[in-house]
Amino acid sequence: MVNNYCILGNPNVGKTSLFNALTGTYEYVGNWSGVTVEKKVGRLKEQAGDLVDLPGIYELSPISKDETVVTDYLLKSEYSGMINIIDASQLKRNLQLTVQLMELGAPIIIGLNMIDVAAKRGIHIDQDALLKKLKLPILPIIARNGKGTHKLLEALKDQHLSNNRPLHIDYGENVESTITQIVNQLKQYGDFKPRQFRFIAIQYLLDNPKVIELLNDDLLSRLTPLHKQLTASLSSTIRAHIQTKRNGYIEDLLQDTVVYPNEERQYFSSRLDKLLTHKILGIPIFLGIMWLIFQITFTWVGTPISDQIDEFIGGTLTDSVKSAMEAIGLFPFLQDLITDGIIAGVGAVIVFVPQILVLFFFISLLEDSGYMARIAVLMDRIMEVFGLSGKSFIPMIIGFGCNVPSIMAARSIESEKERLTTIIIAPFMSCSARLPVYALFVGVFFAHNQALVVLSLYVLGIIVALATSVILTKTVLKNDDSVFIVELPTYRLPSVKTLWRSTWEKAKGFVKKAGTFIFGGSVVIWLLNYTGPSGFNVDVNDSFLHAIGSFFAILVAPLGFGTWQAGATLIPGFLAKEVIVSSMAIIYASDESGLVNIIQNQFTPLSAYAFMIFILLYIPCLSTVATIRKETYSMKWTLLAVAYPLVAAYVLSFIFYQVGHLFI
Repeated sequence: MVNNYCILGNPNVGKTSLFNALTGTYEYVGNWSGVTVEKKVGRLKEQAGDLVDLPGIYELSPISKDETVVTDYLLKSEYSGMINIIDASQLKRNLQLTVQLMELGAPIIIGLNMIDVAAKRGIHIDQDALLKKLKLPILPIIARNGKGTHKLLEALKDQHLSNNRPLHIDYGENVESTITQIVNQLKQYGDFKPRQFRFIAIQYLLDNPKVIELLNDDLLSRLTPLHKQLTASLSSTIRAHIQTKRNGYIEDLLQDTVVYPNEERQYFSSRLDKLLTHKILGIPIFLGIMWLIFQITFTWVGTPISDQIDEFIGGTLTDSVKSAMEAIGLFPFLQDLITDGIIAGVGAVIVFVPQILVLFFFISLLEDSGYMARIAVLMDRIMEVFGLSGKSFIPMIIGFGCNVPSIMAARSIESEKERLTTIIIAPFMSCSARLPVYALFVGVFFAHNQALVVLSLYVLGIIVALATSVILTKTVLKNDDSVFIVELPTYRLPSVKTLWRSTWEKAKGFVKKAGTFIFGGSVVIWLLNYTGPSGFNVDVNDSFLHAIGSFFAILVAPLGFGTWQAGATLIPGFLAKEVIVSSMAIIYASDESGLVNIIQNQFTPLSAYAFMIFILLYIPCLSTVATIRKETYSMKWTLLAVAYPLVAAYVLSFIFYQVGHLFI
């Protein structure tokens, strides 16, 4: 029989890093709550069993969808034990969850993480004394680099987990009397394990919705009077009373086991935070950092490498493939398909992989260093103006990579209306799929200001998203006030291995699209361009693609890019935005002038920017639409998420071009 373990902890305590170290499997690591929105299962090293990575939570009474995953698992699944990872530098806060897990009574082992950070802060922990008080196995670790994790694996392998009875904190005469009465009712009318009786009783008094779901109507009718009676007998709420008692228990645990520095030291992290999260300077600094990243991506590093790859694909590779096909006597139809369709289409997107890698490297650096969490806190004040909280900005940041995980990350938002609003506005974030379009056009028309132009598009996406949220939160999705709580991780320099893994995981999806959506889209576009009503290998002006593109060209003509080629490229963009560039490469391949020269002839800097605005805002890709449908369970909201970006894209592109045309 394979042993199953689960790993639990607060957000940002290194839980996912520990999961990776214990299983040897890489998962996305972030620095804020909500990145891990679904449980993940990995095989522990040395065949010690399976490990389930559960979302980061603060307590077992769920108020968001990711916390619900944890409570469901703990109450309904079979597992051999729990690994509770604790941030040694935030011991008091982290023990709040530990106490609740101990009350559950399942075997547990403590992974005391970030001991190096605690030491740097002058915090001394007597681990032996803490072990004796908790009566739990405690193992010091540094999850980020894997230090100490081998001992944790050995402990799991040798079954060195606690087997104590559930923790019993004295909550006072009134509460204890009520707990006893509830336990008696559970024994008679419930169907729970004996060790869960007290835990269920306490969680019921705390109005844990997942626990209440497990109680049948007969039980609820018997327990409700007890709940009301206790509420009336206390001078504070039941939750506040129980929390006070738990705080007292934790204070006793830390007494004589943890020594904090006598004076508040001015650590590097706090000094840096004063600057980076400054209410006035914080956002300009963030924009400056993003400008620098785009400058490195498009001007200094990414573009020169992309140019070399472009020369290789368009020259050496294409010529070699042509020669090989001619040598074996391949049909001309297939030769054209491979060179003008597949190589031209897929190759036009592949050349931008270096820029994607560079951009994702810096995004991973900002995330793993702890800076992105500060941006979420910094943006909280701004987000409140638009009816949201800083927690909504977290999925928006993730959307810079891909809109699909950004929409899934909205599960961590407690307010259902705020979660839905975040899902609806998330597609306005400029994902990596749009990057090839930007790279192509800024390289042609804005060579000296590439970073600034791309940054302006990212900022525009955020502005449109926030403006849309105002409309939604003032009308159909009026939100209640919500509280934003996020644990700020200590600044740290990620390891090269971690950065590479994180960068590759983000870029891998982009590369996969080249073999699926982009490959398939390129073949379809080439066939439509190659065939027409009169047959095969027709003149481009007689092709099916020309007819389709001409129809859409009439619609987008007021936006400044009313050519049939531009109109035709917008259609496959619904599958994946990268296909827009591959479509252009195929459509313009028949012209000897080359892609860049034709774009220069058909666009102006004004219309080029209007085109990029339209690509930024118009219909989300197919994968994003499917994710919205899955997360909202509503066809109405899904259709809205498709329709309103198209309207916004058309209106803003129209205004920009028409107004700009008056001055340029």
